Amino acid sequence: MSEQNKIAVVIYEPASGDISRVYRGLKTAAEFVEAGDDVAIVFDGSGVEALAALTDTSNPLHALLTSLKDDVRGACAYCATGHKVKDQLVAGGWPLLDQAAGEASIRDLVNEGRQVLNY
Repeated sequence: MSEQNKIAVVIYEPASGDISRVYRGLKTAAEFVEAGDDVAIVFDGSGVEALAALTDTSNPLHALLTSLKDDVRGACAYCATGHKVKDQLVAGGWPLLDQAAGEASIRDLVNEGRQVLNY
């Protein structure tokens, strides 16, 4: 049996941008999850907009996001406020991450021994 990987998938791309990057990030996370690896998904920067958009049940990527719900660590609190999606994220039940002076901490992910993959 191979050693379990520790991965962090950080999504920066907004849904209004290159949605294929959001899809690729989530599919990559799903591949690692299906292999039994330890995965943490974080939405940061403009990526908080993607999480808000994918929370809508009519979004084509909603089912993929929902299948990974247990692996989604959350969204950057500062960015959620700045991108005006905080209320949508809270209503969707997504945690807001504020470990680094009000922002999501990428350093914490590295300190957990995770390889960080950015999308």
